[in-house]
Amino acid sequence: MPDLPPAQRHVPNAARAGRVPFDSVVLGYDERFLRRRRLVTAGGKGVMVDLPETVSLEAGDCLELLDGRLVEVQAAAEPVLVVTGDLPRLAWHIGNRHTPCEIGAERLVIREDHVLKAMLVQLGAQVTHEMAPFRPEGGAYGHGRTLGHSHGGHDHGHGHVPHVFSLGHGAGGVHVATHAFRRTEDEVEAPDE
Repeated sequence: MPDLPPAQRHVPNAARAGRVPFDSVVLGYDERFLRRRRLVTAGGKGVMVDLPETVSLEAGDCLELLDGRLVEVQAAAEPVLVVTGDLPRLAWHIGNRHTPCEIGAERLVIREDHVLKAMLVQLGAQVTHEMAPFRPEGGAYGHGRTLGHSHGGHDHGHGHVPHVFSLGHGAGGVHVATHAFRRTEDEVEAPDE
């Protein structure tokens, strides 16, 4: 089957004005952040997406083909953690780690992550695994995504200046530099003689 005409326009769900899509694509959270990529519709047809800028597609949004037809975006089920407990406190800890989070009245949902799960359980949360579409809150700076922001080498109140700490020579002299979630280990330093 030949490919469909290219999609060069994002149509948010609220702007569809009753237009009915003729096909759909099922995309995970990472896949819904795109500018240029070839996708395959549920009907098995290829479509080249070539948008003017990178967008965060939400379930129900559409891609408009050059011929005017719409392809609807559906959120794929993916591994998530459902978090219950003291939600304001738990949400603060999740947000402090710049982790995308879906916020509901009775629960929080994050992508599956064993490190975050262990932290949340230690904080008293009840955490269960599910396969479900992941639709986190949009970020204030990311236009629909919680995107990191540059700190420009300064600390502006939330402690994300790079930290370096050393373990004594009795621990092998390992130096570890951290920034947010990233950790790099330098070469092991030779012991002082």
